[in-house]
Amino acid sequence: MMNKLQKLLLYLAVFWAFYLIPFEASIIQESIFEAFALAHYYAQEHVLFCLIPAFFIAGAIADFISQESVLKYFGGQAKKWLSYSVASVSGAILAVCSCTILPLFAGIYKRGAGIGPAIAFLYSGPAINVLAIILTARVLGWQLGLARAVGAVIFALIIGLLMAAIFKESDQQRLDNFVQMNEDESESRSGLQNIIYFLTMILILIFATWTEPEQAVGIWQAVYNVKWYLAVGLLVLLFVQLYYWFKKEEISSWMNSTWEFAEMISPLLLVGVLIAGFLMGRPGTGGGIIPEEWIARFVGGNSLGANFTASILGSFMYFATLTEVPILEGLLGLGMGQGPALALLLAGPALSLPNMLVINSVLGLKKTSVFVILVIIMSTIAGMIYGNLII
Repeated sequence: MMNKLQKLLLYLAVFWAFYLIPFEASIIQESIFEAFALAHYYAQEHVLFCLIPAFFIAGAIADFISQESVLKYFGGQAKKWLSYSVASVSGAILAVCSCTILPLFAGIYKRGAGIGPAIAFLYSGPAINVLAIILTARVLGWQLGLARAVGAVIFALIIGLLMAAIFKESDQQRLDNFVQMNEDESESRSGLQNIIYFLTMILILIFATWTEPEQAVGIWQAVYNVKWYLAVGLLVLLFVQLYYWFKKEEISSWMNSTWEFAEMISPLLLVGVLIAGFLMGRPGTGGGIIPEEWIARFVGGNSLGANFTASILGSFMYFATLTEVPILEGLLGLGMGQGPALALLLAGPALSLPNMLVINSVLGLKKTSVFVILVIIMSTIAGMIYGNLII
């Protein structure tokens, strides 16, 4: 909760914003329109079929996965090769954006996952998207697609390990509290039934968010053509599982946990999407108060400044799944360098302003700041290396 001084400063900031902003200026009006248009776009494209399923999965993680299981595979005593390997390649399965991954991340973190594996999962979820990597290779060149794939996996591992090392002491104290908690969990289902239950929900999320490929050929298009049949069939299967395998009080508890995640995350996402829309507009429109031409001007060539700028811009911009490719294609046409292009690809899908606000509510300002800084620094370095190699 905010103290009186913080509230006063907030009120003053809001007052002076309304007092000083020239709302009659066309660029301000256009940027305000872009803010609400992006929120409209996000609601249509991501809330029903991405975010809401993710909330239900996060609630299920909180209720039906025992802390013992989370600690075994993702806790401080877990084998690092196993926990980091699973967390770092999760994005190959979950084709989600930087906001949809948040409830899932919050679920495993609050259930006892170590900060290292949890952060590796948080980064890899939106970054290691097989379809996005294939699209990158086809549209922007196989070199950039390969660099993105390799860089994303390496980033997930290194950033997770660095976060675990930097916050080792505080995270160990947090994990010790989980170990000391005595749980009396009466399982009404077998382990196989739990696996089928979670797999059903994950598959619903995957098929509901399956994006149409650029070329209407191959397995990706075939799945896209039947995605809703598969998603609805799995939804029916889920209701059957709930009817036969779950007690009423378990379903009620699941709904309560799901609501808690939605209540915690949704308002912050809305604020973040509005701000991102005001600053940079909807993906590919060139709207927002920061013109697209300005962005391209600062990310030309392969200088340290260009790569650093691309990393920062990527971190704060909001990219829906796969939209980063056409946006980057446009920026490359305006003169963006190859190195900054990779830097933006490595920083952008995994981070965004809405994403940062929610991570802060889960991890706190210090851990969130370190995570964002690590992503920006590593993206800058990767862009510099790639830019020099490709040239």
